[in-house]
Amino acid sequence: MASETVSYSVSQRILHWLVVALVFFNLLLPEGMEDWNRAFSQTGTATAEQVASANLHAYAGIAILILTLCRIGLRLTMKAPALPAEEPPLFRLAAKVTHGALYVLTIALPFSGMAAYYFGIEQAGEVHGGPLKLLLWLVIAAHVLGVLVHQFYWKTNILRRMTVG
Repeated sequence: MASETVSYSVSQRILHWLVVALVFFNLLLPEGMEDWNRAFSQTGTATAEQVASANLHAYAGIAILILTLCRIGLRLTMKAPALPAEEPPLFRLAAKVTHGALYVLTIALPFSGMAAYYFGIEQAGEVHGGPLKLLLWLVIAAHVLGVLVHQFYWKTNILRRMTVG
């Protein structure tokens, strides 16, 4: 009898938490990019420090993109744990939509950021720092809320699948 996967692999968990750390870094500390953008918009130039700070934000975004693509690759090749039986069908659908949205956003945000920063496409920057950023915050909140409902209401200990295994 084949054993059922009860947690994500170590590589999946490491990639998940690396993406989480980089996403929060860029969401909570965007000042470097904002300072560069403000300076560049006003004067057409930026200081070396502003460029370095903006590059840090950009490099974190590129890392998010690469790690997300790796996560998708692993997700397609490795078996994921089964969804908890306690989860109602509507919440299963919500979980799939939320996870899909997280993947789409962690691809779309780096691309829109690169379009704005490296190619000067101003509209991409507006979408990047506006609706996409807001949507990411909302989807993260839904994801965390879902984990908390599982952990404390349905008591499925789902958090363990992405932490210690």
